[in-house]
Amino acid sequence: MKITSFGVNSINPYNKQQKSLKAAESKSTVSTDKIEISSAAKEMSASSTYNSERAQKIQKLKEEIKSGTYQVDSRRVAEDMFNYYRK
Repeated sequence: MKITSFGVNSINPYNKQQKSLKAAESKSTVSTDKIEISSAAKEMSASSTYNSERAQKIQKLKEEIKSGTYQVDSRRVAEDMFNYYRK
């Protein structure tokens, strides 16, 4: 009995895979993420002085802690904790 391979030797089994990879690469477009900030958000950001005030307060606290003059108001801390847990 003779078994012959009909055209198997002339076919590259990875040929289709290579062609599909090349096609996928050529079809893929470069997509990038975009972010858009609304004009209202830009306006709020520009008019807000919260960040600068907070930065100044933090800087002042850092200086007081470094110099050793920072004093904790224990009554205020206790009241704030009480109000927080009472909610």
